[in-house]
Amino acid sequence: MPLRRQEGVPKIPKTRKKTIDKMKSTTPVKTGDVIEYRAMVYYHYDEIKKKQFYVLTITTVKEFVFLNYLISVDVRKIKNVIDISLLGLNTQQSYYVQPGPARVDLYFEDLYGEHTFNVIKQDGSINSFTVDFNIYKKDIAVVGETIPEKKNNRHFCTFRLAPELNTFEEV
Repeated sequence: MPLRRQEGVPKIPKTRKKTIDKMKSTTPVKTGDVIEYRAMVYYHYDEIKKKQFYVLTITTVKEFVFLNYLISVDVRKIKNVIDISLLGLNTQQSYYVQPGPARVDLYFEDLYGEHTFNVIKQDGSINSFTVDFNIYKKDIAVVGETIPEKKNNRHFCTFRLAPELNTFEEV
């Protein structure tokens, strides 16, 4: 039995992209506190670009064995507030599969003083922490870790400093 002939190119529906503002205004479903992500902050000097970066690395708690995954994010910086929305996981093209968590490294330039990082899940949950950067003293200090007041908001991400990963320009 032959298939019927198609008339023209089929129309593919457009997917709706959630913006950071829509994610912030969404009310999450009530669930328990389960830690799903870890975030680390450290300095990194890029030898090729000859620039000093401030790095926020977000990894999943869950480890994957058969594929390498990357966390897809959307980042917006307004003054001293950096909003990071977690969009999902993507597979990384690689012939060599190494078991480990999904991760994303976010590189920032020119962060000096106190900055607040808001990590936002697609369901609307928000975790935030404030970090004080001082490149002249080569120091990072956590000012505070908070869960903003919001209905059904929950704790899903832990934050820590990673001084063992710091790299600086050698003089």
